[in-house]
Amino acid sequence: DCRHAPQPPASPPHSSATLPMKRSATVSASRRKSRKAHFQAPSSERRIIMSAPLSTELRSKYNVRAVPVRKDDEVSIVRGSFKGREGKIVTCYRKKFVIHIDRVTREKANGATVSVGIHPSKVVITKIKLDKDRKALLERKNRAAAAEKNKGKFSEADVSAMADVE
Repeated sequence: DCRHAPQPPASPPHSSATLPMKRSATVSASRRKSRKAHFQAPSSERRIIMSAPLSTELRSKYNVRAVPVRKDDEVSIVRGSFKGREGKIVTCYRKKFVIHIDRVTREKANGATVSVGIHPSKVVITKIKLDKDRKALLERKNRAAAAEKNKGKFSEADVSAMADVE
């Protein structure tokens, strides 16, 4: 009677071949959960998500690659139909994950002009609006980079001091 013969275990509903390799037990690799976390993110997390890279001059000056955008930064658009346009950020619309830039507008059918939302990852910050919090942020990010570069390196004086001890 083959009805009671042991059956091979059923395969899981989701094949693990399509998912990336699991790196941490506490973090999900699920596309569904990642999207849910992104679109339900609180405003404080959206600020970090809405970061933009710095221009090459600013990057070399501050040793920082990207910072969260804010209202009076000046940016240059690097992707999309408005590529090459420059302007000042008028609003950061965290709810929609977009920024509005002055003079980046379109005309509606009824003649009204509306500003077009641009995602911050598609712009480059060309001029930063600095206040004390922003300076502290740049200092903090820069210090981390500087500490990382010298990590694990001994100067010649250190090495000679160690040789004297032996």
